[in-house]
Amino acid sequence: MTEMKSLPGIDLEALGAWFAAEIPGAGPRLRGSLIAGGRSNLTYAMTDGVHEWIVRRPPLGHVLTSAHDMAREFRVMSALQGTEVPVPKTFAMCTDASVLGADFYVMERCAGTPYRHAAEVEPLGPERTRAISEHLVDTLATLHAVDPASVGLADFGRPDGFLGRQVVLWKKQLDASYTRDLPMADELYRRLADSVPFESAVGIVHGDYRLDNLLVDDSDEVTAVLDWEMATLGDPLTDLALMLVYAGLGASGIDDVSDVSTALGFLDAGEVVERYSRGSERDLSGFGFYMGLATFKLVAIIEGIHYRHLHGQTVGSGYDDVGDLIQPLLDAGLDAMKEMN
Repeated sequence: MTEMKSLPGIDLEALGAWFAAEIPGAGPRLRGSLIAGGRSNLTYAMTDGVHEWIVRRPPLGHVLTSAHDMAREFRVMSALQGTEVPVPKTFAMCTDASVLGADFYVMERCAGTPYRHAAEVEPLGPERTRAISEHLVDTLATLHAVDPASVGLADFGRPDGFLGRQVVLWKKQLDASYTRDLPMADELYRRLADSVPFESAVGIVHGDYRLDNLLVDDSDEVTAVLDWEMATLGDPLTDLALMLVYAGLGASGIDDVSDVSTALGFLDAGEVVERYSRGSERDLSGFGFYMGLATFKLVAIIEGIHYRHLHGQTVGSGYDDVGDLIQPLLDAGLDAMKEMN
């Protein structure tokens, strides 16, 4: 990594003193680099010259605490340490704002690559690409098999009525971002509201599960599931559906969307559902609702981006055509509810 003597959001002297006191074996002189930043939580690779760690903190500036809850991420990864779910080892959590001005935590730096683009996996060949996508699905099934109470997460969320609340939540989000009439969005909402199913058994919901939120090693095994900032308790089939809807956007060309699922050998949607079903005891007979809900969620998110772009509130390029994604998504969402029920 390219190390820097100063880092945005990091006071190296204060952090070094805290490390020396709280992290066994750590020296007080730290260097590091910013691995990931932007709208999500900030991720830094830190070293004392001998050991390496990852530090996670909220974005700079004014942010909603509930949307960047460091303690929540730290808790769920710590709880999963003794399970078959691959997560980084967690070392310490800091809630003393005098150190970095915000809560942060320290975890292991795991080996592996967060594959995001088809061009990154295509050199591996279709067989290895298929294996990676199989492990992606198998790891999700493994996560969803964990009993939250058995790992101390019985109070991690409000699972009762989870699906109904999700429908209402994303309707509110969409209403706040309307720039045009979207009658098919209204129709999708009505169908969702009228057909909320009995929820599958309560499980841990990652909330943003996709390949670029995992690390994969040179043996094509998943070494770590990352980015737990949206984790909660609820119906885990929402994870599977959202992963598939994201995959369906892979060929859109939008900068913020991963196209890794378009690589030759990557499991298609039907193969993903079939493999998950073989590795899970959950009933997928009403999966069309979950696909419709995932689509509705993405419509609300993308329409929000479109709204901000029209009002000059986006940074960078690639947003001019983002609004054009809405209609195909709505078509797919309505079709999913008809064809997969």
